[in-house]
Amino acid sequence: MTLLADLLTTVFDRRDRLALLAKQVDRPLPELAADLIGAEGEVTGLTVAQQLLDGYGAADDETKLAFFRHLAEEMTISPEAIRAALAAYEEGQSKASYRAYMDASEPPRQELIRRLNRVPGATRALVAMRTDLLRLGGDDDTLQALDLDFRHLFASWFNRGFLVLRPISWESPAHILEKIIDYEAVHAINSWRDLRSRLEPSDRRCFAFFHPAMPDEPLIFVEVALTQGIPGAIHAVLTDDRPRLIPQDADTAVFYSISNCQAGLAGISFGNSLIKQVAADLAHEWPGLKTFVTLSPIPGLVRWLSARNTPPAEGDDLRAQAAHYLLEARRPDGQPLDPVARFHLGNGAQILHLHADADRSDKGMAQSGGAMVNYLYDFETVTQNHERYAASREIAASSEIRGLAAAAEKAQKATDKTSRSARQNRTPDDTTTA
Repeated sequence: MTLLADLLTTVFDRRDRLALLAKQVDRPLPELAADLIGAEGEVTGLTVAQQLLDGYGAADDETKLAFFRHLAEEMTISPEAIRAALAAYEEGQSKASYRAYMDASEPPRQELIRRLNRVPGATRALVAMRTDLLRLGGDDDTLQALDLDFRHLFASWFNRGFLVLRPISWESPAHILEKIIDYEAVHAINSWRDLRSRLEPSDRRCFAFFHPAMPDEPLIFVEVALTQGIPGAIHAVLTDDRPRLIPQDADTAVFYSISNCQAGLAGISFGNSLIKQVAADLAHEWPGLKTFVTLSPIPGLVRWLSARNTPPAEGDDLRAQAAHYLLEARRPDGQPLDPVARFHLGNGAQILHLHADADRSDKGMAQSGGAMVNYLYDFETVTQNHERYAASREIAASSEIRGLAAAAEKAQKATDKTSRSARQNRTPDDTTTA
């Protein structure tokens, strides 16, 4: 214990000393960045890094954007240096020539970010820095290139091997529970009582990924309901007056809310690992669980229907329109237009069931007309589904979904035919002028 205490004292004394030194100098961020890249000694480097982080944290948006532009334009790769290093490597493929090529092909700003991360607590600050970059950068190609460097480094720092899966319960620390309330992005948690109803009952579970460098900040969390059968409406999952189920009697685990917590980690995938790890843990704890599904929103449905001038529908008509949307509405890269569909299909899930009148909240009605969808995680087929989706954008869907989509397509063709016929039969008297 004495050795441990001495080590901890040394670490904290060193941190406090660095912080004191850092606060003694107020210099422009680009100047500090240049000094940090050129720093030889460890203490000097840590001091300058702390100064830069403190200065950035105190800066306004204009100063932050100017700093990002400096990194993007002045600390980027040199095409001439890359060409020269590649030519030397082609002449003689040696350790030295390969190292020279690697050094030339990496922009100095990547090393800057690494050196900043040596400061205690810097990982959280760098995630916040990327949040600012995404917020301020907009469609600027140069700043988007800078963001690729952040994503490259974060993908390594936050890979699955570093993540810690922790259950979240009603007994979890209050500051963690407050963040679960704040970060919930699918079905708002409106009160502590609301949160308690999601965490305390024995047929409810919540799990989150954490990173050792950010131990008090959940990265992503999933809320799970243990049920008998597959639910078709979110009210049945969230209502307080539902019948309670002992976990031994459950046959289905329903992932009804998945929320990413850190805007600065956008594009860094955690969800696939989270769902599979939670499913494996639940199946081990409760062998009676045989089915693993989501109850998911369809956030782009109403917007897509509006763009097609399709009138709102209900019941089976809405289900058919939703099926057609999930299967056929695509981005230029061939992926589904719907962001939730991209996530689950990319993980290897199958579109299983569609439900009308499943989410009567204001948000649910505005986004999807109340429709929701079950994605099935069949762990005997997820790998195959994922590979087909990755290779050819083939979507795994049940016969129910394909039948609904076919019905929607048939109805659309009939509507189009009627419209064409009406236009062809229109007489001159039908035409009005303004």
